[in-house]
Amino acid sequence: MEKTDSGLLNEQDIEQLEIRVNELIQTCEVLKKENNLLKAQQDSYTTERASLIDKNDQARKRVEAMITRLKSMEVSL
Repeated sequence: MEKTDSGLLNEQDIEQLEIRVNELIQTCEVLKKENNLLKAQQDSYTTERASLIDKNDQARKRVEAMITRLKSMEVSL
């Protein structure tokens, strides 16, 4: 950007600045949408992880119960 002798920007410089500002606004909008999508995915993954941890815990308890029953059957024999 060049300044004229009076210290003001010329019309071409103002147009270039306006174009750049509009590009920055569009970039911010894209990043905001992407950020919102990533937050939603993170929430989904957090929920899925909690569900998988719960299922894993239930399976572990069932296996432990089976082992206990098998051990008690072994003692009975």
